[in-house]
Amino acid sequence: MQGREQFATRFGFIFAAVGSAVGLGNIWRFPYMLGENGGFAFLIAYFICIALIGLPVLLAEFSVGRRGQSDAIHSFENIKAKSFGKIGGFLGVLSGTLILSFYGVIAGWVFYYLFSYLTGAAGNVESGEFEGFFGDFIASSFGPVVWQFLFMVVVIGVVYFGIKKGIEIANRTFMPMLAVLVIILAVFGLTMDGAGEALSFMFSPDFNALGDINVWGAAVGQAFFTLSLGMGAMITYASYLPKESRLPSAAGTVVVFDTFFAVFAGLMIFPIVFSFGMEPGAGPGLLFMTLPEAFGQWGLGGTIFGIFFFLFVGIAALSSAISLLEVGVSWAMRRFNAGRKPTTLIAGAIITVFGFLSALSQGAVPALTEMKIFAFLNTDGDTITFLDTLDLFTAQYTLALGGFVTALFVGWGWNKVEALRETGLQDTTLGNLWIWFLRIVAPAGILYILITNLISMLTQ
Repeated sequence: MQGREQFATRFGFIFAAVGSAVGLGNIWRFPYMLGENGGFAFLIAYFICIALIGLPVLLAEFSVGRRGQSDAIHSFENIKAKSFGKIGGFLGVLSGTLILSFYGVIAGWVFYYLFSYLTGAAGNVESGEFEGFFGDFIASSFGPVVWQFLFMVVVIGVVYFGIKKGIEIANRTFMPMLAVLVIILAVFGLTMDGAGEALSFMFSPDFNALGDINVWGAAVGQAFFTLSLGMGAMITYASYLPKESRLPSAAGTVVVFDTFFAVFAGLMIFPIVFSFGMEPGAGPGLLFMTLPEAFGQWGLGGTIFGIFFFLFVGIAALSSAISLLEVGVSWAMRRFNAGRKPTTLIAGAIITVFGFLSALSQGAVPALTEMKIFAFLNTDGDTITFLDTLDLFTAQYTLALGGFVTALFVGWGWNKVEALRETGLQDTTLGNLWIWFLRIVAPAGILYILITNLISMLTQ
């Protein structure tokens, strides 16, 4: 039997893990979550959740993957047969598959905007008309499906060529490009008139807002979403690691770079928003309506900025989508004893076709646009789209549940000595602290948020 694939270098794994973490969660989701939840208060809550929950769970997922040397489900079974941990693996495969189905749709919108700026179509949109430009596009029955399909073709193509020749090479190309682009765009943003107001919004203390449980719930959800926790991605990637790799430093590096990209995305976006007197809490429309309106007021300069901005967002989306597809492919290869290439094509096709439902749920198919049967998931309205249903279901429940199970498995279900030995933290205070966080702090925090989300859903 052919041995399991491995990353060629430790840096290849780091780039891939950072690529998985850095995606639309940092650029599309983080800025509008920051805007909707009070700016600096959310940032503080986010940092705390990353440190107390995100980092410990990330290291737990790394340790399970490398020790298990298999997909997100079988890695748990390889460590301890008939363990409850495989529930976390199942939730990871489920979450990764569901998220990729609608993630590809949103990424398709990004690529459509990039194409529109490159061809000049976006530059010709009149001031105040981007809401209509975006609304007409996503409500059509052709455009969103085509662009989602094209995006998924690229993702499938990278995963098709495997770990070393596909995923590692792609991420070693993408990550340096992303770093350069985000620094350039953030520095440019800080030269704008609204930079001072943006910095105040992002970094001026408002400790009263920290008493709002919704801020903490959003922060935990964002921490899981942005670090790709509970999706099976980090378990799967770590299973391709050689034994000599240092897991704590790898986890720390991923958290640092992921946080760097998230903060710099804010520094890139909010100066533009405040310079043109726009609303920082504009929700998901911030990326597709608010910012393009601002770009349109610059003329040619805005078109050039728009090209680089959506190129940056598109590359970030690609790197994350690749890891999400690999989760399902890795599981299916083992489950059906199949080769990588046919498995990638079949799994990719299934997820793409399922994603058509999300692509058509923004107005093209009324039954998918106003799904009253799932209205209980939405605390802000009576109806909900198919895409929103998948987003809320995964962000509020399956991701957190997957992380919850993983934390309990490593903290309580796995032999403590073996878990610490796998991370290289045996006989250290840091190792004992990590286990304590997985046993008490992380599960308590996740459970509290899960219960809060459930109560909000039931009492709306």
